[in-house]
Amino acid sequence: MSHTERDISFLRESFRLAEEASKQGIHPFAAILVDADGKVLMEQINAFLPDHDMTGHAERVLMTRANTTYSPEILAGCTMYTSAEPCAMCAGAVYWAGVGRVVYGASEKRLKDMTGNHPENPTLDLPCRTVFNAGQRKVEVVGPLLEEESAQVHLSFWQA
Repeated sequence: MSHTERDISFLRESFRLAEEASKQGIHPFAAILVDADGKVLMEQINAFLPDHDMTGHAERVLMTRANTTYSPEILAGCTMYTSAEPCAMCAGAVYWAGVGRVVYGASEKRLKDMTGNHPENPTLDLPCRTVFNAGQRKVEVVGPLLEEESAQVHLSFWQA
């Protein structure tokens, strides 16, 4: 799938939010939900802290918020921009929420290479496309995109 200049701009904004999270000591992940007209509906950083919620991934939390706020018709036309590829849990949340498109930075494989078996991020090397392809609803996926740029915040965070 191809990307647009708008995709690049919103993806870089997700990287900026991930960097802000990192500066606060929060896992450096962020996601942005944008409607079909290019309006930002919601933003979310990782929610592992303060309760050490291993399911508090930015994408999963964003999908829970979006699914309880917007209609299926609106969500079907939305794009979620995320600093890293949605894991299996987050891809499932995207699928069940009904978001029509995902654009991501670093791949799960790259993230696993960077984080190793970190106890707070035992990354699955399972492409989100595999999860989406198992479903009955189409989710367009663009990524990895700007992977080296996306990786920068992770290289410093997980090695610290």
